[in-house]
Amino acid sequence: MDQENLTGVSEFVLLGLSQTQELQIFLFLVFLFVYTTTVVGNLLIIVTVTSDSRFHIPMYFLLRNLAVLDLCFSSVTCPKMLVDFFHETKTISYQGCMTQIFFFHFLGGGIVFFLSVMAYDRYIAISRPLHYVTIMNTRLCVGLVVAAWVGGFIHSVVQMVLMLPLLYCGPNVLDNFYCDVPQMLRLACMDTSLLEFLMISNSGMLVLIWFLFLLISYTVILVMLRAHSGQARRKAASTCITHIIMVSMIFIPCIYIYSRPFTPFPLDKAMSISYTVLTPMLNPMIYTLRNQEMQLTMKRLAKRLVISKKDEH
Repeated sequence: MDQENLTGVSEFVLLGLSQTQELQIFLFLVFLFVYTTTVVGNLLIIVTVTSDSRFHIPMYFLLRNLAVLDLCFSSVTCPKMLVDFFHETKTISYQGCMTQIFFFHFLGGGIVFFLSVMAYDRYIAISRPLHYVTIMNTRLCVGLVVAAWVGGFIHSVVQMVLMLPLLYCGPNVLDNFYCDVPQMLRLACMDTSLLEFLMISNSGMLVLIWFLFLLISYTVILVMLRAHSGQARRKAASTCITHIIMVSMIFIPCIYIYSRPFTPFPLDKAMSISYTVLTPMLNPMIYTLRNQEMQLTMKRLAKRLVISKKDEH
């Protein structure tokens, strides 16, 4: 028996962010700018770190992986949202919806785990500066990155194992611009209270505990900085504070959405936009692009490209 006969619903209707045509055009332009900035910013980091041997050190290896995660994560929802601004009825197939949920939680979970890797990297850099390169060697860095991706994959598989058996036979309207677990559970033609509890335990408790863990980690790092000299302390403290801000921008919306009963609230869409669209754009700016050395290297790369194009002509 195929999936359509099992569910009774072959596609879902996404209400999106607005039903007003004029507002949809404005939102399209805004989010096109945001997504373009996200893609360009993260690609710049990937290309710059890969092409310049001076960035072949643990910190930039990790930042490049964060850029890959952000680029992929934003591409799960943004392109579909941008295309839907031009459609009066925004639809997505059942298979498309399940695929979107899988990659959304796979990459989102990977980012959650990877932020812990970033915190550990800063802890080693501050607590053991003389042994940083030895401790954060290539083998450990690759292992931590793989662990983050595997963690995200396992988290997503758990979501899918719980979601796929659900039956959909009635309303098929999702009040959002992408498919996600809370809305899908509300549409199921069966009692989902136990599943909701399991989902909150899996996603909600994960992000809540991880957020508290990261806040404690950065607090410990900031306390350790008191033993450092003035200039080094200020620079490291500034880095840690910006990391805390970015961690909060990702985790607070996730906690809001996944750590409570899955009933709709007016702020749901705003919170979804915050961590699915805006954070992947801000991450490269906060973590990497404001770095002076990175800016100088990008300028050199740009000059090299201009010179090579002139030579071709």
